[in-house]
Amino acid sequence: MENYNQTSTDFILLGLFPPSKIGLFFFILFVLIFLMALFGNLSLMFLIFLDTHLHTSMYFLLSQLSIIDLNHISAIVPKMVSNFLFGNKSISLIGCGAQSFFFLTLGGAKALLLTSMAYDRYIAICFPLHYSISMNKSVCVLMVIGSWIMGFVNSCSHTTYAFHIPYCQSRAINHFFCDVPAMLTLACMDTWVYEYTEFMSTILFLVFPFIGIACSYGRVVLAVNHMHSAEGRKKVYSTCSTHLTVVSFYVPLFYTYLHPRSLRSPTKDKVLAVFYTILTPILNPIIYSLRNREVMGALRKVIQRICTEKM
Repeated sequence: MENYNQTSTDFILLGLFPPSKIGLFFFILFVLIFLMALFGNLSLMFLIFLDTHLHTSMYFLLSQLSIIDLNHISAIVPKMVSNFLFGNKSISLIGCGAQSFFFLTLGGAKALLLTSMAYDRYIAICFPLHYSISMNKSVCVLMVIGSWIMGFVNSCSHTTYAFHIPYCQSRAINHFFCDVPAMLTLACMDTWVYEYTEFMSTILFLVFPFIGIACSYGRVVLAVNHMHSAEGRKKVYSTCSTHLTVVSFYVPLFYTYLHPRSLRSPTKDKVLAVFYTILTPILNPIIYSLRNREVMGALRKVIQRICTEKM
């Protein structure tokens, strides 16, 4: 086994893929997923920006989700690709801190933004007459700003703590990015303070939002049962299913951050991290576009416009 003990301040990311044919296969697969996620989220943002029919609160929040997903996956995958291709697994202290900071900021903002999106659909379906007032532009902007600020504050506290504690001689992080809990296994001190902070942050940013989303969709389902229009019920169920699917973002995070550290496995943590760092960003544009008539209509308009200009 390689010896990663060193005296420099750099960390070593052990990575996700083994140096084998199967590792190369998964590496190529993940690169393709990364490129598809970039294309999907950029396309969705582009369509929402161009089509005035999509200038509503729902699509404004959706565009913010695409921005977060785009940056989330870009903060992790390029370094992972570079490490695999060039065999240089080291990452500087500043680089590790920046990666951890952006990961936590974007993750926290996304968790709260998904709650805002669920609230938007709840108001639209259960209180349609109040929707234009309850979800006006100012409210949406405040929701987005609040999500970013809370994610930023949470990230600052975790990152500052992680980079102000002493680390032992081994600086090999058994992960494919600088995840703070994985880093703290190398600490030369008791990290119970951080574990308590991590638990409280998980409750605030994951458990409470998840409960709120579950309650809102429960209320929506009850409202659907009282609808007399089959077309209206079909539309509502379609809307709910697309939003509810994204809640899978929370499940691997629950297991990772609520699981006692003594019972956690680095292999399981890495596999679960694939879901909320790499797979979710590609699922969101697929779920919110291919199953959405308005987005598909906007796409057809753009394609027709391009074809007309070429002719």
